[in-house]
Amino acid sequence: MSAPAPASTPVHRIGETAKRCGVSAANIRYYEAQGLLPAPPRSDGDYRLYSEADVHRLRFIRLCRALDMSLDEVRTLVGLDLNNKSDCATARSALDAHLQHVRERLTELRSLERDLRGLRERCDGSDDQCHIIEALHQRADESAVPEGVPPLRRRHL
Repeated sequence: MSAPAPASTPVHRIGETAKRCGVSAANIRYYEAQGLLPAPPRSDGDYRLYSEADVHRLRFIRLCRALDMSLDEVRTLVGLDLNNKSDCATARSALDAHLQHVRERLTELRSLERDLRGLRERCDGSDDQCHIIEALHQRADESAVPEGVPPLRRRHL
């Protein structure tokens, strides 16, 4: 990534780095394991040491995750050079794909909202039993997955 290059001398331990970029130490280690952040050099006491460039990269990752991007999408973007014209096309393509995912998710969420409103309308609290809970139990029985059918998976929420 060729953003304006912050200083690259490792000076911050993981706790300080976490505070400076708003990402937990556990997430920093996870991003390293996922290849989003290179393994940092270690101090004589075996502490990880991070540079301002690492802090910037973690802020970039945090921003992308806040935009609901998957790790694969972040991986694509974090490896791009802002001064390379062909990387701009790759970034646009990645963002277009993510935007399509967001649109699909919005459609799913609107459907979910209608479904939840319908459930809520089943019960005003005046009956002896709760028709919301009754409907949920009924749906649970109806939604049994036949043996051998894999569960549905969502890309990310």
